[in-house]
Amino acid sequence: MIEQYVLDLQEAEATQVAVVGGKAAHLGGLSRIDGIRVPEGFCVTTDAFRRVLAGAPAVEDGIDRLSRVDPGDREAVRTLSGEVRRAIEGIPVPDDVAASITDALTRFGEGAAYAVRSSATAEDLPTASFAGQQDTYLNVVGPTAVLRHVSRCWASLFTERAVTYRQSNGIDHRSVRMAVVVQRMVFPHAAGVLFTADPVTGDRKVATVDAGFGLGEALVSGLVNPDVFRVRDGHVVAKTIAAKQRAVHALPAGGTQEVAIDAQRQEQPALTDAQVVRLVRLGRRIEAHFGRPQDIEWCLVDDDFQIVQSRPITTLFPVPVPDPGSGDQENRVYVSVGHQQMMTDPMKPLGLSMWQLTAMAPMHEAGGRLFVDVTPRLASPASRAGLLDIIGRGDPLVRDALETVLDRDGFLPPLPELPDAAPGGPPAGGAPAPLETDPAVVTELVERSRQSLAALERDIRTKSGPALFDFLLEAFQEHKRLLSDPQSLQAIMAGMEATWWLNDNLLEWLGEKNAADTLTLSAPGNVTSEMGLALLDVADVVRPRPEVVAFLQGVEDDDDGFLDELAKLAGGSEARDAIEGYLTRYGMRCVGEIDITRPRWRERPATLLPVILDNVRNFEPGAAARRFEQGLRRAQEKEQEVLSRLRALPDGDRKADETKRMIDRVRTFIGYREYPKYAIVSRSFVYKQALMEEAERLVQAGVLPEREDAFYLTFQELHDVVRSHRADERLIRQRKDAFRSYQALTPPRVLTSDGEALTGAYRRDDVPAGALVGLPVSAGTVEGRARVILDMSEADLEAGDILVTVFTDPSWSPLFVGIAGMVTEVGGLMTHGAVIAREYGLPAVVGVERATRLIRDGQRIRVHGTDGYVEILD
Repeated sequence: MIEQYVLDLQEAEATQVAVVGGKAAHLGGLSRIDGIRVPEGFCVTTDAFRRVLAGAPAVEDGIDRLSRVDPGDREAVRTLSGEVRRAIEGIPVPDDVAASITDALTRFGEGAAYAVRSSATAEDLPTASFAGQQDTYLNVVGPTAVLRHVSRCWASLFTERAVTYRQSNGIDHRSVRMAVVVQRMVFPHAAGVLFTADPVTGDRKVATVDAGFGLGEALVSGLVNPDVFRVRDGHVVAKTIAAKQRAVHALPAGGTQEVAIDAQRQEQPALTDAQVVRLVRLGRRIEAHFGRPQDIEWCLVDDDFQIVQSRPITTLFPVPVPDPGSGDQENRVYVSVGHQQMMTDPMKPLGLSMWQLTAMAPMHEAGGRLFVDVTPRLASPASRAGLLDIIGRGDPLVRDALETVLDRDGFLPPLPELPDAAPGGPPAGGAPAPLETDPAVVTELVERSRQSLAALERDIRTKSGPALFDFLLEAFQEHKRLLSDPQSLQAIMAGMEATWWLNDNLLEWLGEKNAADTLTLSAPGNVTSEMGLALLDVADVVRPRPEVVAFLQGVEDDDDGFLDELAKLAGGSEARDAIEGYLTRYGMRCVGEIDITRPRWRERPATLLPVILDNVRNFEPGAAARRFEQGLRRAQEKEQEVLSRLRALPDGDRKADETKRMIDRVRTFIGYREYPKYAIVSRSFVYKQALMEEAERLVQAGVLPEREDAFYLTFQELHDVVRSHRADERLIRQRKDAFRSYQALTPPRVLTSDGEALTGAYRRDDVPAGALVGLPVSAGTVEGRARVILDMSEADLEAGDILVTVFTDPSWSPLFVGIAGMVTEVGGLMTHGAVIAREYGLPAVVGVERATRLIRDGQRIRVHGTDGYVEILD
């Protein structure tokens, strides 16, 4: 193959990223859009970069060492990247490469000024922009200077910031190559950046223009604050004109300098409104060409816009695709499923598709997360109040975000009343019979669920190949039947409604906030709280066996065969049996368990060891039983106190009798609130085990390189692969790249079809200055050391610590027995973490925006679980 060291920009194609890099590929595409002007120039291809490195094995060795360094070792990254950079700059440009570059300069003007800019193969990509990570040099004059700056661009592939950015995006340094763009320099009156979508809110219909005088370097470097214009539907809807005291201008002999702006010009706009609207019109054309919102660098020369760069905006949260049959209603409003399920991490395609196949409501995927379209219920006056009430009780931030949408005139024109509009209203055929406060109801529901699970486990054993997928589709219908069982839903609502009744009425009658929190302590039948207490019993078996404790302390995170070794130690068989017994009951659980692709405790039992060892260290024998009895005693004492105080009131006997009935009702049903999720996860693990056996057969047949590749296919796609024994490896690679990019995105609670992400606000003025506001979900006040924990397997807790994390699903419950309080970024009044916090009597505040970033690990904080705020004490 003949190597090509130089390629004109107009010849660069989107398919040639490996040759010209991301920036040059985009510039080539821009140059072919009708009406878009791009400064002319050429690209020094990656062939030239490879040619340079071919004669420098020491550089390749340095890159290898850099690829193996721990990303967290900043000093090593700084040292090694500096060595590689200096080595590349020290390599003379080979004669044939230099000749190609100087020939190109002759064509475009040897004595002209040029911008010399990096164009890496991992740059300006849909999933990683690499904005500002490599170097650009402006106003470079003469062939010698151009060659020198081309070398500097090559070396800038290994700036510390570029190396760190690649590490954070999972990109191998050895896989990236550098091309260099050499463009005729333009000397603008004004320059800046155009975002074709609002980079803060995500609104795709709002464009934002930043503008300043002179070269754009003044804005990029932060030398001046820009003028900012917001444009919607062809009109400037907002603008801020800054005092622009400085600008960057080109020097005649090359290079740039800062200059002062005349005082009378400083507060003049860099662009007129008409110019801004014209620029946005060009931006929309560019956006349409590339098929996604763009971050565009522009220059204004003689009232003519020239585009010097366009890259995807990679920080925007994707917009769900509406159902084809969603009707004439153009605007849509989506609510995050992850915020209700306490799992806001991205899910892999197999997990997403199986949740969609088993969910009771249609769900839309975006950014690796699931959303429910609430547009019909929100737009219909008849159903709106009920929707806002039920959502607001769980998460006030979601309600506030939805009300923000409703406040916008015309975004959601009213729809006619829906036939089944009222949430919680009677279904077709009349209301079900009232549910008696009888523990036998719960016992029967649990038994029916167990029988269904046993039948699934029995029948799935004989299924494989395409027949397995047909069987699973039938099993999903049983799954939905269990979810929609009217009596099960009644039991769940009975516990929730009794909680709300107690809190509302006891606040009115006795002035006591969240009284139900204490009244529900140690409620019977809560499988999630039992799971946490059961791990204390495991610790009781481990604690008196020093050899076992020492062995478990030395087990690596990924050593999932440790149970076999454990049995060989003195007392190890008993410890192994205790752990195995726990896994038999709870091994289907894990963090993020709604995603079937997440590793379960049964698959990775070492995940539980940090919690077991914390329990060994922090608790005395018999702690589980004592803790349950203490909670029960506190609940009984609270009941007597409340009833006694009520009887002393006017009409007190009636109030006490009603309250007693509600206390009995809440204690009968509130524990069942956790069981349906346990049953769902139990069934899902059975599905997963069967699918993983199929994936293993595909690996053995050479269809898939590894079992986990199946996670990047939807259920139907995996079915097709099993049937055809053909897999699209390119699709799987694309899905892996997309999943990696989704991990950097923060999902919003509410998302509109315009792409606007809304988080909501509490709008409270009754908290101390500087306090972090959240939702009170478990009463009490506690002060202690904050432990900011993002991964349960890395927990290292002491008695009295306060857990601070993003979200807690049921798998976090074993940690709850060893903490004094809890703060989370995500959560609602009836989500799992809140229910278990109340069960254990832990003061808790959830829905605290950016809690894991605002609270530092080790800080002392005070959690006000009754009033819903957190104070940072040091």
